[in-house]
Amino acid sequence: MKQRMVLIISVVVGLLAFWMTRSYFDARLAEIEAERQLLIASEKQVDVLVAKKDLADGTVLLKKDLASISMPGRAVSKNTITVEDQDRIFGKKLKYKLDAGEALMWSYVDVPFRPGSGLAPVIQKGLRAISMTIGGSAGVSGLLQPNDRVDVMGSFTFPSRKNPDKTEWVTLTILQDVTILATGQTLGKTDLGDRNRVNPGYNTVTVEVTPREAELLVFVENMRGHLTLALRNPEDVSYEKNLPEVNFDKLEAELPELNSYRQMILRHKSGQ
Repeated sequence: MKQRMVLIISVVVGLLAFWMTRSYFDARLAEIEAERQLLIASEKQVDVLVAKKDLADGTVLLKKDLASISMPGRAVSKNTITVEDQDRIFGKKLKYKLDAGEALMWSYVDVPFRPGSGLAPVIQKGLRAISMTIGGSAGVSGLLQPNDRVDVMGSFTFPSRKNPDKTEWVTLTILQDVTILATGQTLGKTDLGDRNRVNPGYNTVTVEVTPREAELLVFVENMRGHLTLALRNPEDVSYEKNLPEVNFDKLEAELPELNSYRQMILRHKSGQ
């Protein structure tokens, strides 16, 4: 009888010890989970871009194709494209397919970002980066941003076709739909941590061109005259064919037609 009582007491003590141990671990796990939730709640959330639908490789990225979701900052890598950077990728092509809901990465876009590696890795294979001395109104009053696309126009003094002994001022479009890689020393994507810093003033613009276009730009920049950039809408990939050279005679002859086109087509199209 005595042995039986000892056995019962031992079992009860064992069960009590097991219950107390389990209660302790359950309480500890609850504390850890509460601390984890508090940490998540206190951690800064970052809005990142994801695909609204399946996007095939080669797709030109448009605003309607992308959405934003919030993620904890520690879960966002330097390769992830945030909502703050969305204007820099509109009009760019996807290098790889993107599934619906998948986060968009810089390495997926045709101008990839590689932190801390400078300008060189941003340049697409087969292309070149050329810096041009452009500032003030010729550079759209300092409002240009890396990854913008522009047309490059030049104004020069050429020998007159009517009178070779004299010169005339001529303006012509040199290149269309050129991607800006940098304004001054500001790249399209930096690893400085401050993404809201103001783009400082600049007097040089670095563009991405083919080797032949690079030679052309070097030549025209060393001619007498100056270059001007015309900013394009990021979704506009149109190309104007047979743009004429503009001199005084051309300007005088085409002004009525140009103004008629503006009034009848452009203003009517905009609904004004």
